[in-house]
Amino acid sequence: MWRSSTPLTSLELRRFLLRCFSSSSSSSSLVLSYCIRPTSSLDLYSLSCPQHHFTPPSFPLSRCFSSQPNDSADADLFEIAESLSFELLTETDSEPVPIIQRLQRSFSHITPSPPLILQTLNISPDAGRTVLGFYKWLSSNPNFAHSDETLSFFVDYFGRRKDFKATHEVLVDGRNLAGAKTLESAVDRLVRAGRVTQVVSFFDRMEVDYGFRRDRESLTMVVSKLCENGFASHAEKMVKNVANEIFPNETICDLLIKGWCVDGKLDEAKRLAEEMYRGGFGIGTLAYNSILDCVCKLCRKKDPFRLESEAEKILVDMDVAGVPRNVETFNVLITNLCKIRKTEDAMKLFYRMGEWGCYPNETTFLVLTRSLYQAARVGEGDEMIDRMKSAGFGDALEKKAYYRFIKILCGIERIDHAMTVFAKMKEDGCKPGIKTYDLLMGKLCAHGRIDKANALSSEAVNRGVPVEPKSYKLDPRFVKKPTVAKKEKKRETFPEKMARKRSRLKKIRLSFVKKPKRRAY
Repeated sequence: MWRSSTPLTSLELRRFLLRCFSSSSSSSSLVLSYCIRPTSSLDLYSLSCPQHHFTPPSFPLSRCFSSQPNDSADADLFEIAESLSFELLTETDSEPVPIIQRLQRSFSHITPSPPLILQTLNISPDAGRTVLGFYKWLSSNPNFAHSDETLSFFVDYFGRRKDFKATHEVLVDGRNLAGAKTLESAVDRLVRAGRVTQVVSFFDRMEVDYGFRRDRESLTMVVSKLCENGFASHAEKMVKNVANEIFPNETICDLLIKGWCVDGKLDEAKRLAEEMYRGGFGIGTLAYNSILDCVCKLCRKKDPFRLESEAEKILVDMDVAGVPRNVETFNVLITNLCKIRKTEDAMKLFYRMGEWGCYPNETTFLVLTRSLYQAARVGEGDEMIDRMKSAGFGDALEKKAYYRFIKILCGIERIDHAMTVFAKMKEDGCKPGIKTYDLLMGKLCAHGRIDKANALSSEAVNRGVPVEPKSYKLDPRFVKKPTVAKKEKKRETFPEKMARKRSRLKKIRLSFVKKPKRRAY
């Protein structure tokens, strides 16, 4: 048994109890979920400070009989992830024990799973290279085997930190396990970091160094990532360099056109489209939608009045080429019309979608709802939300979508309707966050409705949302001005009237008197 010359900390005593209970019980994972439970800030503080007393852990047996097993399982998973994260973030200057040994000593009884690994990495953004030890501990764990999914988690983590040397170590170690998910994560992180030349060299040597297959699917994925971020020139050059090995298809060509359009270079997109026609390829709906979006953006920037006429030309070209329109075509038009405040034209286009056999999706409904609220057509905006739910896209009404609705309504000073949408948000099962409560409380205070703002703050505290108290300014437009009683004019008496006339006549007589000139000294 491991012994220490120093007094045991609270966390070490919990781990000791964990081993004792797990040796006498078959359900070790259940014991672990109850033993390591750093839920409050007080517990975390006590874990970091040595204590000379021991408080026995409590075992809430009522959780075993919970009517919601999924919620309790998620809570247990989060608690284990918090304990792992605490171990990864703990600095051990007094006890320089490697992270692998510490994890083996404290968490040898758990069975790691992909959700647990993902949760641990998400709540440990400052762990740094210690996560590499966590990866090696998982590799040495006999109850766990890495997969393509778990490798992609670590590649994503190190890619967010731009630690591509650690990413290289993970890819080399998982050479025989890495697949499409890991490859996509590695390429995506390199592209988002702006290291485009490294992406091209990575694709050239990935089969030799990491065991990834160089085929048309992997090339399509790399071209897609480059073009989505506006690196069309590098993508086109890479495609031409590997054309003898992997000949591009229409999908890759459409992606290249999309990349030039994302970069705002319409001439290059048209040049590439002409080259495709000369080569016997025909561009598809994806390419036409990208060109249409690029044309609309350029018109919005230079001359918004030409948007509809220029877009009509692209649509005519689509009809001549026999390329069918899809819902994304209408989404591009509706989005750009809404951005130049032509909500009525966007609504007309929305009602005509069925003429081309297209039906709106969640993007269509969300864009139109935001535009209707922005135009202060709040009733029609509510109807659009109801229509969206009846069309089967109610799942897209998440917390972020409702927050954008509330932000627009607060921006146009429709605070009452914003509170109505807020109530609808809670009815749909969305849990408001800090931003939503802070936005509404600020607007209520600006309107001078302090009671409702305090009620909203209390509701946030009861729901467990950590809202910080702030000082909000009262908008001068909504300050109630004190009513001043008007003074009634008293009727002038005859003596007062005669005195006023004499004074006026005296001023008139004196106005004809020549005034003496001032001498200059």
